[in-house]
Amino acid sequence: MKNELLAALGWIIGIQGALGFIGRTWSDGDWGLLHLWFTPPTALYIVMAVAGLAFGIAVDVRRKQEKRAAGR
Repeated sequence: MKNELLAALGWIIGIQGALGFIGRTWSDGDWGLLHLWFTPPTALYIVMAVAGLAFGIAVDVRRKQEKRAAGR
């Protein structure tokens, strides 16, 4: 349960960062939800995308390793 929540949180952060960066770069405004509360710089969107996606992938990989180890 905890791993699924952490993975989902990582994916959400990564997607929000990617949406903000893509919207600001190739559109006329930010996409996602963050721009509704404050205006983050483009660098923060990039950091969020990379960190969130890396965190989501790392948690998913760890969960699969634990599942595989428990099956042995």
